[in-house]
Amino acid sequence: MKPVKEGKVREIYDNGDSLIMVATDRISCFDVILKNIIKKKGTVLTQMSKFWFDMTEDIVPNHMLSVDVKDMPEFFRQEKFDGNSMMCKKLEMLPIECIVRGYITGSGWASYQENGTVCGIKLPEGLQESDKLPEPIYTPSTKAEIGDHDENISYEKSIEVLEKEFPGKGEEYAAKLKEYTIELYKKCADYALERGIIIADTKFEFGLDENGNIVIGDEMLTPDSSRFWPADGYEPGHGQPSFDKQFARDWLKANDHDWTLPKEVEDKTIAIYLEGYEKLTGEKLG
Repeated sequence: MKPVKEGKVREIYDNGDSLIMVATDRISCFDVILKNIIKKKGTVLTQMSKFWFDMTEDIVPNHMLSVDVKDMPEFFRQEKFDGNSMMCKKLEMLPIECIVRGYITGSGWASYQENGTVCGIKLPEGLQESDKLPEPIYTPSTKAEIGDHDENISYEKSIEVLEKEFPGKGEEYAAKLKEYTIELYKKCADYALERGIIIADTKFEFGLDENGNIVIGDEMLTPDSSRFWPADGYEPGHGQPSFDKQFARDWLKANDHDWTLPKEVEDKTIAIYLEGYEKLTGEKLG
């Protein structure tokens, strides 16, 4: 079997009435696929998505059918697919990345320093880097092709983008995406904080199932799609250490490179992913 679609990290296989999504051990930073392989990273992404999908079924349905390769075609009963593969419902994906920010950091902090706003949303004066926002904010973006950057857009623009593709449904879909995104974030961020992790921001992707219902797809609250900070030692006023690929990003920013991480950075990166997974789920990955 060959993938019908290949992203920066994921490979998608057509399984007739379902899809099989494989999270590889590739890592991308700044929209570039690095030359390194981060062993077990794909398993962390798949199993963490499963964990959150199970937890949030009461808010919105998800696309997951199974993560057991015994439920998949024989081709997937190979060691390289065990643990990092998810059989999913086919969805018509909506053309919006649903980003929610509970803390001010990254591009949001840069924008706030310039004009006191994040994606056009006016924020209180006097915030410091990494401060918790009074309320989580919804800052959608468009989806870019590999190698391009997603474009931040206003909520009003998200209505236009959806209306263009789904005439008569733009306003309804935009409102639901915003509502689901904030509700999912609040529930999961509250849970994570009890486990010692701050979810600073994250992104969700949604699609429509065969009955036209909005369903969450792709990945959910993984270290690739979120900023996870240790709650212990959290201190606004500067950047925070994190349980995600920020460590690899920081190394690339600070060093000359050819998009290759040294072995010690590779090892530290997967150690960070595994620690975050274990803190959040209470389980160890074998």
